[in-house]
Amino acid sequence: MLVDDNPAILRALHKVFELHCDWAVCGEAASGREGIEKAKILKPDLIVLDVSMPEMNGLEAARLLHGIMPQVPLILCSLHADEILGGEAKSAGAVAVVSKTQNMQTLVNKASELLRAS
Repeated sequence: MLVDDNPAILRALHKVFELHCDWAVCGEAASGREGIEKAKILKPDLIVLDVSMPEMNGLEAARLLHGIMPQVPLILCSLHADEILGGEAKSAGAVAVVSKTQNMQTLVNKASELLRAS
C-alpha cells in the first residue's frame, strides 16, 4: 500500500511497484489518517509512507499503524532522510527510511527484502 499526498509521486510509485511481477498495489492514500483507515480494511503486506503529509504525517501514522498491525513492515520515504529521521522512524515502528532522492530501485530492493523476510 502507498501513502503520499503528491499525486505524481503516487503514480510513479504505483508504476514501479506494479512492474514487479509478484506484487500488486492494494491501495493508495493521500494522508496518514486516510492511510490508516485504508490499511485496516485492505490489510496490506507492506506500507510505504511519505513523511510530510497533511492531517497526519508519516511518523504519526507509522506509530499508529505499528500498534494496529505490528507484523506489517513500514517504509518511510522523505526528501530529507538523515540519521535523526532514521531514529525517529525506528521508534515509530518503521523498519526503513528511503530518500526520495535515491533511485526508485533502492525502494523496490528494500521492499523486496522486507517481503521476503516476512
